[in-house]
Order: sequence, then C-alpha cells, then structure tokens
Amino acid sequence: MITSIIIAVFVIGYACIALEHGTKINKAPVALLMCAICWTLFAVGIPSGLIDLSAEQTKQIEGIMQGSNCEWGKAIQHWVSERMLHHLSETCEIIVFLMGAMTIVEIVDANGGFNFVRYRLQTASKRKLMWRMAWMTFFLSAVLDNLTTSIVMIMVLRKLVANKEDRFLFAGLIILAANAGGAFSPIGDVTTIMLWVRGMLSTQGVLLEVFLPSVASLLIPCIIMHFRMKGNIEGVKMEEYVEANQEFSKKERNIVFCLGVGGLLFVPVFKSLTHLAPYVGILLVLGVLWTAVEVFLARKKNHHLMSTHRVTNMLQKIDMTTILFFLGILMTVATLQDTGVLTAFGQWLNEVTGANHYAITGVIGAASAIVDNVPLVAGCMGMYPVETVGALAQDGIFWQLLAYCAGVGGSMLIIGSAAGVVVMGLENISFGWYLKNISWLALAGYLAGIVVYAIQHPIFQSFGLIQ
Repeated sequence: MITSIIIAVFVIGYACIALEHGTKINKAPVALLMCAICWTLFAVGIPSGLIDLSAEQTKQIEGIMQGSNCEWGKAIQHWVSERMLHHLSETCEIIVFLMGAMTIVEIVDANGGFNFVRYRLQTASKRKLMWRMAWMTFFLSAVLDNLTTSIVMIMVLRKLVANKEDRFLFAGLIILAANAGGAFSPIGDVTTIMLWVRGMLSTQGVLLEVFLPSVASLLIPCIIMHFRMKGNIEGVKMEEYVEANQEFSKKERNIVFCLGVGGLLFVPVFKSLTHLAPYVGILLVLGVLWTAVEVFLARKKNHHLMSTHRVTNMLQKIDMTTILFFLGILMTVATLQDTGVLTAFGQWLNEVTGANHYAITGVIGAASAIVDNVPLVAGCMGMYPVETVGALAQDGIFWQLLAYCAGVGGSMLIIGSAAGVVVMGLENISFGWYLKNISWLALAGYLAGIVVYAIQHPIFQSFGLIQ
C-alpha cells in the first residue's frame, strides 16, 4: 500500500518537473518535496508493516536489535536513519564533485583559460561549429567526465553563440555528445566507473566494444542536425572577450589554465592512485587553484580587480537551484531502490523478455532517461552476479550493453543524465523544448548504437578480439 503511494508521489512529482514550463513552478522545490514525502512514507510504512522488507533488510534490522539490545521499532528507526545517511553520502559525493568542478571551470573561464577551445571552435558556419563542438565534447567527455565536459562546453558556447534558440540546439548536442563520450570510457561516466571498479568491465573491453556504438549514437543525430543548421552564427566578437581577460598576465592565465584543466585531468589518476572518491581529487585541485589565484591577486594593486576575480565572488555564481534539484531527485530515487521497486522492475524485465540481454539493457537504457541511471545500474549489479563465462562474465554482452545503454539512454530526456540536468540549469532549457527538439534525435542515435553493437560483436569474435 505505502509502496504504491511512494510510486504515485514520484510519478506526480516527475510530471510536475516535466511540465515545469507550463506550470511555472521551479523543479527544485518539487524534487525536495518528493524527497521529503517519499522518505516520510517509507519511515512510517515499515513499522506498520505496510512495506514489505526483503530478507536482507530484515537481517540488517535484526542485527541492529542484537547489537544495540533494542526492540524492533527502535531498530527500524535506526535502520531507516542509516539508509538515509548512506544515500545522502552517495548523493553528496556527486554534489560536492559538481560544485568543485563548476567552481574550477568558472575560475579558468573568468581568466580566459578556455580561449584555446574557443579558438578551435571559432567559425561563422553553424554546421562547422556543430561538427567541431560535437566531437570535441565527445572526446573530452571520455578523458574528463560527461558532467565536467558539459560545464566547460556550455561556458565556451555562451561566448560563441548569442542567439538563444541556436544556443539551445547546440546545448542539446552537447548533452548527446557528453553522454556518448562518457559511455565508452571507464572513467567517463558514473555508471561505467561502477561497472569497471566492480570487475564487470575491463579497460580494454569497454574501449574496444563500446566505442563504435557510442560513435554511432552521436553520428546519427549530427547527420540529421546537419540539415537543420543553416546560415551563419551571430555571436560575440572574439576581440571583446579577449580584451575582457587581460587583467592577469599571459603567464598567470596559462598557469591558471594548466592548474584547472590539468587538475581535472588528474582527478581520475588521483582516484586510481589513492582509491579515494573523485570528489577528494576535485577538492585538492580546487584548493591548489584557489591558492594560486589568491597569490596572483595579492601582487596586484588594483582593488577593483581583486574584488572581481576573487574565488569567493565566483562561488556566488554556482546555481544552487540545480544543486538542490539534484539532491531531491537522487534521494527520491533512493527510496524506490530501498522499497525494492527497481529490483522488482528488473526481475519483471527478465521474465517478460525471456532473459534477452538486448531487450533488457535496451529497456533499462530507456528507463534511465526517467530514473537516474546510477541506481538502475546498481540494481542490475545486485541482481546479476558476475559469472566466469557467458553473457554475464567480465566484458560479457550484458555488461557491455548495460554500460552503453545506461550512459547513452539518459540523453533521451533532459533530466535523464547529470549532463542534462546541469545544462538544463545553466541554460534554463525547458523539459518540453528538449522533448520536442532533441529527444527524438537521441532515440535515433541510441537505437543505432545498439544495432552497431549487434553487428560488431560477432565480427570481433570471429577475429579473436573477444571471447
């Protein structure tokens, strides 16, 4: 009973988010309300027996009873609090990483650090800009991550395209390219990182087998958009932007750029060396970059320069609406995970499809456009243990397709991926506009990538490249 109400709250809240442009109600308070209501229902429903617990959850509560020598009701309260803290810690890792990356990008951009990207993209032709931006985003996303890359490219896009409608189209393309690029790299997306760390994927396996499908998922939308992009760009003149960033010397700007971008590149290395969460690396890079900027400012005598270039002022530019929306939606999805809704959904898929891995992962990818792909992938990892041979072995069909589908499938809706949520907040793109103009392109690319994988897999096997 309570589980059904939680699902209903999620569906109603999701509908309000989807219809934000029409209702004029900001998505952030809706997400926060969803979070609070769902967790309250979850906490109330368990003691009353209106929510069925799994055997593992019951065992955890019984362990609390024995360890704390308390009654069943108190143990349930303690368990629910632990679950909330567990999910909150995972969510905060993403939020802290996001805030750190946004600040680093803002610091570098404020000092002209991304001018080189703009120089490479600079062109009067909309079509040329589309192709250049798509593939630069694609490969940057694989090296950095789709979230950080989206932030960088949106910052650059703002300097290149002044027309709002044109900028929305390019921003939609950035989402497609960032998610496609993140899918074929073990460090390009949260879901691929999860699968890579847990041993479902190897570095060589994911690069070899998911690269071409990811290329196809971006190539098809680009070809279609090529015929929609006509004419030249009416943007900000290059000279105006360069002149606005001459307060720091060229040497100082280069140092800021190297510390910022080099630091972002260093974060995956830092994680692999220390095995700490990525947000620790982001905080390290932010601390070093912030200190460098403070040292440069301390040498200046221009007090106006010091006030406008201080990092403390740049922190005010972080979009807290996006941060709070991210917090609310991820914590809401966490209740669906703990109530067993996601697990039940996966089991139902198994039964309906007859354990067809293409169908299961295809539907999971489509579902990741609605529900965050992280808990979906986490649920799949729990449902399907790694086997020694077959489709569920390391680099098996199921895990390869899951990495592709969960990464690229989120592009079909603007709130289906971290990159989409960030771009939505930065450019204020409505859910309806994206659904009308970009979603069908994302679907075409998504299906094309699955077809490419189905064709290439037996070919790779015949040449002995894979088992």
